Amino acid sequence: MARLPVNLIAASGGLPSVLAAKTATATIPIVFTLGSDPVKFGIVASLNRPEGNITGVSLLAYLLDAKRVELLHELVPSAAVFTVLLNPKNEQAEAQLRDFQAATRALGLGEVALEASTEQEIGTAFARLDRGGALVVSADAFFLSERDQIVALAAHHSVPSIYEWHEFANAGGLMSYGVSLTDAYRQAALYAARILKGENPTDLPVLQPTKFELVINFKTAKALAITVPPQLLARADELIE
Repeated sequence: MARLPVNLIAASGGLPSVLAAKTATATIPIVFTLGSDPVKFGIVASLNRPEGNITGVSLLAYLLDAKRVELLHELVPSAAVFTVLLNPKNEQAEAQLRDFQAATRALGLGEVALEASTEQEIGTAFARLDRGGALVVSADAFFLSERDQIVALAAHHSVPSIYEWHEFANAGGLMSYGVSLTDAYRQAALYAARILKGENPTDLPVLQPTKFELVINFKTAKALAITVPPQLLARADELIE
């Protein structure tokens, strides 16, 4: 794309694609959508002043796993052991594990960490799940792409699970909590349009999400014989029936 050259590069799908775009060109404008910390990984100098030819939207996906633990515990308080599914190839995996452990320990829960970075490893991880526990699927682009397999395995093993994106709940997952991907990509598209009309990426601060969605799949809850507490129902942004 840099050799063509194109007028603008939109980079998403994880840190490697954003880093590849940044490495490829220092002149073509780049707009990213990224779950990782863009400052920590050297994508931008700061959120307010990105500098250079790149700006975009930070999804904050890596910061929400602890909140997902709390929500799932509220839904299934009888589950004494919580498992987190991590992708060891994700640059945020260690931080995600620390947040998960802090959240489970604060609630007095047992904790297990399982790893998967391929379809086969996902199946192996589910086979190792403790019966009677609950599962937090960490924020990861690979897991999002494999959501149909993950949701099907969660149903097969009858494990209450919470996920990062609305798309998991749409696919039959029990519950999701996270940023609205639709809203985030709309923000990125608006930035792309402004740049193509002449604005400079340096002058456009990295956007952070303001809309978070709690989605509960009522049909899946019934299949798992889970009664959703009224206070959780009242806070849900969407119920799938």
